[in-house]
Amino acid sequence: ILDGRGAKIPKYEAGNFVKPTILDGLPSTSQLAHTEIFGPVLSLIHANSIDEAMEFLRHSPYGNQASLFTTSGSAARKFRYEAPAGNIGINIGVAAPMAYFPFSGWKESFFGILHGQGRDAVEFFTESKIVIERWSRQETRKF
Repeated sequence: ILDGRGAKIPKYEAGNFVKPTILDGLPSTSQLAHTEIFGPVLSLIHANSIDEAMEFLRHSPYGNQASLFTTSGSAARKFRYEAPAGNIGINIGVAAPMAYFPFSGWKESFFGILHGQGRDAVEFFTESKIVIERWSRQETRKF
């Protein structure tokens, strides 16, 4: 969707840079679908069902962040409780928590011996999961 190759940065023309890039329609078997890219690159993986999405996540060695875009409350509930990632986004691209939440991944996305931020320093033996959701007004109901 967006090709960020060939970036030229003044005074660093010999460097290797990439501008924001969006890769869409990657097959779940693609190496890019299973690579944790720390850069301005978004890899979009489409799933035909919530179970297919969860299966993809279970087979990934990484667990920093996962997002689901849906209008289904039941799919969102399943995703928030079962997705094996430290930061969960529902209808949000990047689940970037406020500073008082730990930004710590799971599996191969974690480095070190502690999630040593805030309460995680005390809750050493727990795996925290941050869930951030955004729903449009018409998708919510009043109680």
